[in-house]
Amino acid sequence: MGVLITETSEQATSPEFHLRSAQSSDAEVIRSMVNGEHLNPMGLDWQHFVLAISSDGEVIGCGQIKPHGDGSHELASIVVARRWRGNGVARAIIEHLIAAHPGTLYLTARAKLGPLYEKFGFRVVRQDEMTPYFRRLSRVASVIKIISLGREGMLVMIRQG
Repeated sequence: MGVLITETSEQATSPEFHLRSAQSSDAEVIRSMVNGEHLNPMGLDWQHFVLAISSDGEVIGCGQIKPHGDGSHELASIVVARRWRGNGVARAIIEHLIAAHPGTLYLTARAKLGPLYEKFGFRVVRQDEMTPYFRRLSRVASVIKIISLGREGMLVMIRQG
């Protein structure tokens, strides 16, 4: 399954799903999808999201480029409905967002997802390469990992476009 994405089209299409920019009416489904996967619930401004929509009109995935106060931008909130995983939905969302924002992008992810994001040109970033937002986030994540007794760590990754 693939999705053709062009810079001039608002919607990408495939027989199975298409991508479109989120609308204000999508805010609740975005929040529900992100919360359902226990992702960071902060900064869920629908205006930054792209959605994957099935051929029957169901929202089956979402993702955003989240701007931060320090000027950095983060690939974030990538969620795909469980029954749609493995069908290229996440790849289509990520490729679309990267193409739409060709500059430097950061992301935070569970450590086990590092290899997935490396396929898109991301690499783990050193503390001294992080913007102030990601340095603070990294410190908070380290404390949370210690408190939670060794749960999986978090990666901060960068892609320089």
